[in-house]
Amino acid sequence: ENPADWIPDRCWAEVVQASLLPAFAQLPSDFFRHMLEWKAIYDSNDPASMEMPGDCESKYSAFQKICILRCLRPDKVVPVVQQLVITEMDKRYVEPPPFDLKLSYDDSTPISPLIFVLSPGADPNAALIAFADSFGVQLESLSLGQGQGPIAQRMIEDAIDRGTWVVLQNCHLAPSWMPALEATVETFSMERAHPQFRLWLTSYPSDKFPVSILQNGQKMTLQAPRGIRANMMNTYINLEEAYFESCAKPRELRKLHFGLAFFHALVQERRKFGPLGFNIPYEFTESDLKICQTQVKMFLDEYATIPWEALRYTAGETNYGGRVTEANDRRTTAMMLMDYYNPKTVDDSYKYSESGRYFAPPGNPKLAETMEFIGKFPMPEEEQPEVFGLHENANITSARNQTYSLFEAMLLLMPKGSSAKEEGAQTPEQLLEQLSQNMQANMPAHSDFFRFGLPFKVDEVQELYPTDYNESMNTVLTQELLRFNRVVVVLRNTLQQLELAVKGLIVMSNDLEQVANAFLIGQVPALWLKASYPSLKPLASYFEDFVKRLSFLQKWIDEGPPPVFWLSGFYFTQSFLTGILQNYARKHKVAIDTLRWDFMVRLDHPTEKADDGAFVEGLFIDGAAWDHGMNLLCEQRPKVLFEVMPIIQLLPILTTEFALKPGDYPSPLYKTSARRGTLSTTGHSTNFVMQIILPTNRQEAHWVKRGVALLTMLDD
Repeated sequence: ENPADWIPDRCWAEVVQASLLPAFAQLPSDFFRHMLEWKAIYDSNDPASMEMPGDCESKYSAFQKICILRCLRPDKVVPVVQQLVITEMDKRYVEPPPFDLKLSYDDSTPISPLIFVLSPGADPNAALIAFADSFGVQLESLSLGQGQGPIAQRMIEDAIDRGTWVVLQNCHLAPSWMPALEATVETFSMERAHPQFRLWLTSYPSDKFPVSILQNGQKMTLQAPRGIRANMMNTYINLEEAYFESCAKPRELRKLHFGLAFFHALVQERRKFGPLGFNIPYEFTESDLKICQTQVKMFLDEYATIPWEALRYTAGETNYGGRVTEANDRRTTAMMLMDYYNPKTVDDSYKYSESGRYFAPPGNPKLAETMEFIGKFPMPEEEQPEVFGLHENANITSARNQTYSLFEAMLLLMPKGSSAKEEGAQTPEQLLEQLSQNMQANMPAHSDFFRFGLPFKVDEVQELYPTDYNESMNTVLTQELLRFNRVVVVLRNTLQQLELAVKGLIVMSNDLEQVANAFLIGQVPALWLKASYPSLKPLASYFEDFVKRLSFLQKWIDEGPPPVFWLSGFYFTQSFLTGILQNYARKHKVAIDTLRWDFMVRLDHPTEKADDGAFVEGLFIDGAAWDHGMNLLCEQRPKVLFEVMPIIQLLPILTTEFALKPGDYPSPLYKTSARRGTLSTTGHSTNFVMQIILPTNRQEAHWVKRGVALLTMLDD
């Protein structure tokens, strides 16, 4: 069991998992013996520089120490891995080379395409046009998409004879034409191709991009400027003094433009915080900024007073907002823009952040003075999350995301099916057989607890809980059983087949091989997720959570509807919510479409069913915490990223009786921490559930910029 309150459950579970390896067998006992020293490492801002307690410093190698750090402080792993690579190999393996088109061109031939691997916020098009001009070569460009394939084909055929350059942009948007492109490139020959001909391709990473072109081509990538300072410098370096001087209100334009450039930098950089920043990582580009630059100057020239509403609408709803497809992300961009497009921004005393470190240069400075002022902004490593409106814990979230992305990439590169080298170690086949048998044992077809069997015998349950006009929960229960039955069947069939395939009794199909590969790296197979509810948990946690959901339903069957429902345990949460509304509407004889939700946070644990509505539990707060004394939303504690939400009473009320109170925060509720989802055939999002109104003592904008949301489950 977890020996201390300060060790997160996930960290301790990983320490215990590590102890299954011979090198770390004594790790848990090392923790018990030196608890205070380990706590100092956990609390440190630079844990990698601290000596490990006892004989751990000498007992473990540099690589093994990184493994321990991965368990205890995953947010600090990436810099240590980089340092290990520098020490063991060379600095050049961690520093990207400078972007040099001429170097790549010199290494290429007319028959080897040059491929730009795109990254968010970076556009190599301008650099490529300038490079072609310096060579005196004609450059023809085409953005791929539906119906553009034949045009691109003709352009290539023409250019290969004339010796011009062809740029095919956004290859990832034309996956169906990629085989034709591959076939065309394979026909290139030095005998036919003009010596000056080059084919340039741009694409975001895509599994549809032809592998042969990748192998034979010259690959380049252009990273977007990192940090607010570099982003803003990139904006101002392309401006001329005439842009400001030709305006009827030059001082106001300088102030508003500085705020606009700052906003552009923030929306670019906010992506690094993952779902805390934006649910979907949007590709905001320089064209969004340029149209806003033109519009702000036009509005200042044409109107005697600054039209703030028009400025906010054109930028927040049309230019930048036009890319934003998720309602809560749109709310975030609107709240952020309000800080830079409001009457106070033209005052020299106005600050862009709570710390006061960021503000527009005072007075009416020239372009060179403004760029010198931007040059004094903090470096990317020194930027604090408060400038984005986020809590300091957001840095931990960002660093952990980097660590998990690194390890996911390493797992993909790990060889599969290698035989066990260490004496006594399990072979992959033995491990798969053991996993399969253990999981099947936890999903028995019959047992004392699951007395209706697994899959559930829904017909027998319906005799206990028949369809009832006044009790919609009976229908909700039977529908949930049917949904979970489908998952049970898929899981049990794949486990049985995998066991047989490992023993060599049946052929290992492609689907089973993918299941086996996922098992070996501790991930949930895609085949399971396709039949299941959304989940980001690793394999062991997913299966434990699944069995817990089955137990929740069995307990409901045995004991009747619980006084407090485990909201996270439902497959289709919206059906439960609709059932509650139906019960209320039929009881009080009102139309269901005139109802909406009100909410009351309860600090006690009710033992009786709610007269109206329902009590729910099992939610987590992301981006904030709960003040149990004041019963209000409050700031997070340092290093505590998620907190358990108290029980909430869902209260159906008439829409006409509802009104937001000052300080109320409409918090979105999502099923997983990824937050983003797709619209399913039922008309509901696969991730977003509902908005829950939470009481606070701060303005709504504060929590919106914090990225605060409720989740039905965590990732561990």
